[in-house]
Amino acid sequence: MKAKSKSMKKEAIEWIKSIALAVIIAIIIKTFIFDTTYVIGYSMYPTLYEKDRLFTNKITYLLDAPERGDIVVLDAPDDPNKDYIKRVIGLAGDIIEIKEGSVYVNGDKIKEEYIDDGISTLNELKIEVPENEVFLLGDNREEGASKDSRYFGTVDIDSIHGKAFFRYFPFDDRFGTLN
Repeated sequence: MKAKSKSMKKEAIEWIKSIALAVIIAIIIKTFIFDTTYVIGYSMYPTLYEKDRLFTNKITYLLDAPERGDIVVLDAPDDPNKDYIKRVIGLAGDIIEIKEGSVYVNGDKIKEEYIDDGISTLNELKIEVPENEVFLLGDNREEGASKDSRYFGTVDIDSIHGKAFFRYFPFDDRFGTLN
């Protein structure tokens, strides 16, 4: 009986160690490598819908700089209690111009297949993106739909948490990697 009790105690300790290790690994992964993002609002429509759930790679920008077209999660410049999700349009040194409803980067009109047909980008502007900053836009360009760099200006790269790369919910035809 004593041997069986010792064996059960040893097995219970092994289970506790395994569970503790799994929890520690999960915390490390969530803190330093991947995170999840829950989309609230329609600023990235039609690419992202409200209540979409995404995986975000947190180490991407420790190893490399953001690229045009990346969908990023960042500290909201106008509200420290919120995060925003936006698309990178301009990088340091780029001249961004919005005119006649279209977006130009360094004089070239960009092709934005991710916005709805017939929607134009409002707010005429011309800005040079400073060093270590990016220019961000939401994919939903309807009036008042997205607080982005047209509203709060360029954003410091250090305020970016990571790159959204995979929609894991809902399980429909939009499930999968993000463009």
